[in-house]
Amino acid sequence: MGAAYSKLMSPGRIGRLELRNRIIVTSMGVCLAEDDGSAGDRIVAYHEEQARGGAGLVLMGVTGVAWPVGAVIPNQLAISDDRFLPGLRRVAKAVHAHGAKIAAQLHHGGLVAGYAALDGHPLWAPSPPKATSAEFVAYFLREELAAFAGGSMPRVNVLEKSNIALVASQFGAAARRAREAGFDGCEVHGGHGYLISSFLSPSSNTRTDEYGGSLENRARFMLEVVAAIRAAVGADFPLWMKLDSAEHGKAVGTTLEDALAVAGMLERAGVDAITVTSYHDTAQPKLHSGSNIPHQPELNIPNASAIKARVRIPVIASGRVEPERADALIAAGAFDLLAMGRKLLADPQLPNKLAAGKPEEIRPCIYCYTCVSNIYLRKPTRCAVNPALGFDHLQTRAAAPKGKRFVVIGAGPAGMEAARRLDAEGNRVVLLERSDRLGGTLRFASLSYEANERLLAWLERELARSRVEVRLRTEATPELLRTLAPDEVVVATGAVRALPPIPGAEQDHVLSGDDLRALMLGESSDALKRKTGLATRLATRVGAATGVTASPELVRRATRQWMPLGKRIAILGGELVGLELAEFLAERGRSVTVIEESAQLGRWLSVVLRMRLIPELREHGVALFAGTKDLRIAADAVSFTASDGAAQRVAADHVIVAQGARGDSSFAASLRAAGFVVREAGDCTGVGYLEGAMRGAARAVLGTAAVPPL
Repeated sequence: MGAAYSKLMSPGRIGRLELRNRIIVTSMGVCLAEDDGSAGDRIVAYHEEQARGGAGLVLMGVTGVAWPVGAVIPNQLAISDDRFLPGLRRVAKAVHAHGAKIAAQLHHGGLVAGYAALDGHPLWAPSPPKATSAEFVAYFLREELAAFAGGSMPRVNVLEKSNIALVASQFGAAARRAREAGFDGCEVHGGHGYLISSFLSPSSNTRTDEYGGSLENRARFMLEVVAAIRAAVGADFPLWMKLDSAEHGKAVGTTLEDALAVAGMLERAGVDAITVTSYHDTAQPKLHSGSNIPHQPELNIPNASAIKARVRIPVIASGRVEPERADALIAAGAFDLLAMGRKLLADPQLPNKLAAGKPEEIRPCIYCYTCVSNIYLRKPTRCAVNPALGFDHLQTRAAAPKGKRFVVIGAGPAGMEAARRLDAEGNRVVLLERSDRLGGTLRFASLSYEANERLLAWLERELARSRVEVRLRTEATPELLRTLAPDEVVVATGAVRALPPIPGAEQDHVLSGDDLRALMLGESSDALKRKTGLATRLATRVGAATGVTASPELVRRATRQWMPLGKRIAILGGELVGLELAEFLAERGRSVTVIEESAQLGRWLSVVLRMRLIPELREHGVALFAGTKDLRIAADAVSFTASDGAAQRVAADHVIVAQGARGDSSFAASLRAAGFVVREAGDCTGVGYLEGAMRGAARAVLGTAAVPPL
């Protein structure tokens, strides 16, 4: 075991449950069960992969105690009837075979059970719900909203006392089934606006009977659920509660003081641990990446530490905590166990790699929210950097070539990933790149979003420890390929970018995406020589010579002091690249305007990331225009017609065109015509950005049977 993770990788304990380490696969709704709520091949393989990866405990998320009532997603796992026992036993057996423990998260969606409502089931609630803002759905693209919203307005069942007793008994029966299926414990979901937390929160509970009013009354239902479970499974079966420690953005909501008091009540009621989380005001979309799926690192740790100081039972923390920080915080007594979600989706082998002292081999999560955004769209979860996620059951169908000679052309993310995978399968690989460095568009994307640099660094390390022969500053020609004599060629040359036919786009203060990339990374081109002055060219040459522009981190730092761009920037294009670039420039003191022709901003951003980034841009003072037309670029301004028909004129020292990228398979076609066997990956097949690059590389190597197209 690496000494740096000695606390995190040491044995943990929840009641009588002994764990081989303190890493828990947190409970996540992933839409991987069968249509009837049972556990089939897909979810069995998903959890088995997590156990194989070395986690101490695997939690099955949102396991419905009253399914289909209370269901929040399609293909949600159910534990509401004995007919689900055979599938649950399969999961438990598969997880135990790899030395991990397994627990079910017992769940009832309550007011959040929008999926159950699509089938006509009412939403169960302590009180009539308050009207909420429609701002949340404003961040969905039209096609996304159709998947999310579904049918008509749901009915609400305000619970009578008989309903409350029924639900408590359903939790008890579900725990009994978990024990019978061979599970090692249960977590009760008492947070995130679901049924139990809706009773606890003064925001959603306005009852005047013994279940409302005082904190003791609002906690009554939670404690009755615990009592019903204990009556069903006994005092020794490991049981813990997931508890909101705060409700962010609400004027009236659960507070840390409430959580501290409830934690004491739960300990006295006989729970064996507490998982500390937090919730948010659902009317404020930015908070969807700010609390229960945090963007802010270690958001929940102060509250977890406060609860840890109040109780004697173990505390489970979560919320964007890096392994090295988790180890230090456990050593400091801030909490006892760490529940990980996104990191273990990106790389289920994370625990094994920590135990082996090889943290540098962990495929990093880039916090893009692809995983959770897919759930909002009622689809199975997926990961931008781990194409196998959700398709674990198909990996035995992989048809990867072995023992062949490959040439991979293009060292962007798709080419690097394809070369790495081919090498791992035992092939001899030469990677050709015409520029002087690896990374392609991923290197440029790392400037505006630091998490992307983690993936770039990981790909570079993976190539360095492989047998792949990397040739930089090398143009791939048919003549060169013939001398290399490959059995097959992988073309990963990326998208082509051309300035769209905008009046005025030929002026020197107008920069294409390629121009800006070259400028920021110290590269040269004929266009830049024309568009920049001598001082700028000298500065970028110095940056290239000293290695500054080779490091995205150093470029991010340096550009806070000086950047060869004017103070007023107009960005034409409000998709992923344009919005991330707008944030980068606004944080460096530029006055930024984003102008997008389509009706909505943020296409190609995951919906949850869109909910965070667009409000943040507005907070930065970025002017955002969608649905524009009649675009023209003048010497010092951009004019256009806004969506309301008003004529607009925006002053601009520089104009950046962040649109016009498209796939181009002509080079691959020319190689086929020259007699080469060719596979393609990445944006040359159609712009798919980072997720498309990683998935396309995996598909090019393993085949569509193992990695189906999206």
